[in-house]
Amino acid sequence: MPAATATSPWYKHLWPWIIIGILTCSVTLSLTMVTIAVKNPDNLVNDNYYEAGKGINRSLERELLAQTLQLHANVQLDDVTGEVNLRLNGNSRPQTLELSLISPTQPEKDRKIVLTRNDSEPGRYVGQLTDKIEGRRFVELLGVENDKTWRLFEEEQINHEQDILLGDEPLQGAEDLKK
Repeated sequence: MPAATATSPWYKHLWPWIIIGILTCSVTLSLTMVTIAVKNPDNLVNDNYYEAGKGINRSLERELLAQTLQLHANVQLDDVTGEVNLRLNGNSRPQTLELSLISPTQPEKDRKIVLTRNDSEPGRYVGQLTDKIEGRRFVELLGVENDKTWRLFEEEQINHEQDILLGDEPLQGAEDLKK
């Protein structure tokens, strides 16, 4: 039986280079994905589920207090001057209110505005925004009445042609707390 002889070295053939190319691409893409994952961690994950659950009950109690006080708010955002006008109707008139415009997915777009009561007009609060806000936001309004914090909270689509109405939707998930 004749012995096999090599006609040319391995590196002159096409298939070894194709296999090496596939392995090189795989390693490069894997390292790229690891780099992206390390530089951009997911900040939406909560490790302490028990504390978050307790916070939901506290939040519902604050919303029930707002409902008991019959609170409703109308928020106007002026994109030219950045002024925030809020009209509060109901049985609470704190000196200051805290309005939070929370982005569901991008924490760097969250805005917190402190609104102060206008003494000349009852129920009118004024604050200042630093930049223009548009799009889907969670809108949270916090105030204090008799050392208890109340809360109006809704998801809204913000655009500057339309006012934001808070307290106009029924409270969801508080059926057990009313008893």
